[in-house]
This record gives sequence, structure tokens and C-alpha cells, in this order.
Amino acid sequence: MAIFRRPALAVQMAGQLLRPGVLDEGLRSGLFLSGLRRTGKTTFLLNDLIPALEEAGALVIYVDLWADTQTSPAVLVQAAIRRTLAELQTPASSVLQKLRRVSGVDLGAFSFKFGFKLDSLGVQGGPTLARALTDVVDQVKTDVVLIVDEVQHAITSEEGNQMLLALKAARDAINPRPGTPGHFLFIGTGSHRALVNELTARRNQAFAGATSVAYPVLETDYVEHLLQRLAGEGAGALPSLAIANQSFKTLGNRPEEMIKALGQLRRHLPPGGDPDAYLPVIAATLRSTAADIELAKVEQLGGLATAIFERIASTHGDARGVFSAEAAAAYSKAVGREVRVEETQPVVNELLAANLIMRKGHGLYGVTDPFVQQIWREKQAFEAKLG
Repeated sequence: MAIFRRPALAVQMAGQLLRPGVLDEGLRSGLFLSGLRRTGKTTFLLNDLIPALEEAGALVIYVDLWADTQTSPAVLVQAAIRRTLAELQTPASSVLQKLRRVSGVDLGAFSFKFGFKLDSLGVQGGPTLARALTDVVDQVKTDVVLIVDEVQHAITSEEGNQMLLALKAARDAINPRPGTPGHFLFIGTGSHRALVNELTARRNQAFAGATSVAYPVLETDYVEHLLQRLAGEGAGALPSLAIANQSFKTLGNRPEEMIKALGQLRRHLPPGGDPDAYLPVIAATLRSTAADIELAKVEQLGGLATAIFERIASTHGDARGVFSAEAAAAYSKAVGREVRVEETQPVVNELLAANLIMRKGHGLYGVTDPFVQQIWREKQAFEAKLG
């Protein structure tokens, strides 16, 4: 599948991170991007944002925690940092070549020497991440950006939580220094919106108070690009841009789902058929199927989980009072037995772990995927008509 590039967005984000104005200075405390699965986050990072950051002179370290879920997130991050330090000491390395080209400085004549052995990083008694990253910033004399993809995996273990605290310590050691030659910037991305949101919303998290925003999904320009490619391949009857864009939004702005919908349109559109009439039906069917899979997860967690989810899903805006006595009475009626208030918390935790709901603030909850919530409401409305 050809990659749809988003250079303008990447340059804008790189500028906000590396040369922040007054309203963007908070990004130096950490930036967390969350978005639904299969909306193109990793593709954007690798093909747009990282090149834009490097072109602006930053040294970028990237690690994907999803690539090896059997290995501790702390080990993966430390390995990525060690690898980058080793490349800085290798004159022919691609990392050094990029820095030389962008800075215009003959870095090949400069010897990067660190006050510790690289293989001691992450070993008990070895240097801290704060020391290692401070050394990098001071010697490279530019911004160092660490990007951790699927960052929510870090809080699934104590070792991962300690790693986040170590990165916060590095941020606090480097960024406030008067005349610092560069800053340390941390970017975390993830598809588990509930957990990514908690990384900045909960006061016991290392990056509490950092900036958390939704990943900017693909929009009309992507759909137009897709239709132009299909037209160039002689794909036959194609939908209008307006209908195709509407269908893309129906599918949650997921590129793979849109390509699947257009593939079904090509295979099943009868001779003389109107693609603008068929594509919305195909998109709605695919969307409903995807939502049904998520709703089935709720049912598998049991009756109380279903009752809690339904309370949250039926609320317009953020749901409050999930643990109240009034809520427990409603759950009791739904499941046909008495539900004690203390029973609610473990089930809410299961819904959070399954990425079905997300904590949006103290005592505030919402459905993680708005499309799942919308499908649930549509089903409820349809059943009410029948009943």
C-alpha cells in the first residue's frame, strides 16, 4: 500500500516542539498522542514526523514497545538509547551523517566520548538515563527527541513505571538549565486511549500535567488522493469525493478499512450501478461489524460490566457517579441481584484494561471509541422502536 505523506503537518508539529511559542512551551514537559487503532499513527511518525524533526536539527531516538511485547519496555528504551550513543561514536553512521548535513558542522572531526561504558546503561550501578541523556545533549548541542510508540505498555509493569520516572528525571535535569545547548523532548503515542490519557491525567504518573492530544487523523486530502490513484489505475465507476469522504468518516478515518470498502465496491457494484448509493451501505456494514466485535468484549466480561458500560455509553458527555449508591441500585436492577458499591471498581478496571472505556478525569469516564458508542446507541434506539 502506497504511503500517503503529510509533510505540512509534520513540519508544523516539529516547529511547535523544537521552536515553541509562548502557547507551546508546555510541550517540553511531554507530548502524548492517542488515537484509535489503524488510523496511521506509526506511519506518520516514521515517514513524516521523524524526518521533519531531523531536518530541523534534532537527534531522534525511536522505540516501538509493540514490536516486542515479551521484553520489558525499560529494556527496549535503554537498548534504543545505547544504540544511538554507539552510532554517535561511529563516524560513518547514518545518525552522525544526518547531524552533519543539517548542522553544517564537521561532526566527523568531533569525537563523542561519554563518561561511561555504553553496555553499563541500564545495569545496576551504571549511569542513570538522566546522566546519559544529559551527556548526549551537551555533546551533540541540539535537541534530543525520544519517541516511544505504544507507550501505554510502559505502565503495565513496575520496571516500566520506573523507566518513565527516569525519563522525567532526565527532562527535569536538562530542560530548566540556563543556556542549555539543547532540550530533551519526550513523545509518547498509543492506541489505548484510556491508558495514554491516564499517563498525563493521573497525579501519580511520571508525566502528569504533560500535554495529551488526539492524533490528527487523515481527512479529505487522503480520500482525494486515494480516488485519484484508483482513477489512474482505470478502476471504473468511482464514488464522488463527498460520498467517499463521508464513508471514510463512517469508518473512523481508518485507511485500511476505507481501502477494504472500496475493494468491496469494485467487486460487488453491478453494471450501471451508482457507486454513491453502494459505498455508504458498505461502509456502514463494515463499521457495524467492527463495533460488534468491541461490544462482544463487553458481554464477555459479564452482566455487571455490561451494565456499567451501558451507563457510561448512554451518557452525553462525561459519565459521573459510576461508583455511587444510585448507580449500584441501577446495576442491581440490570443484573437481577444486589450489587454492592465495592464490586464496581474491579469491573471498571477490567473495562479500562480492555480499552472499552477511558478515565477522562477524576470520577469521569467515557467510551474509548466514539464509533462503538454511536453504534451502541443506534442499536438501543432500534430495539426501543421494536419494543
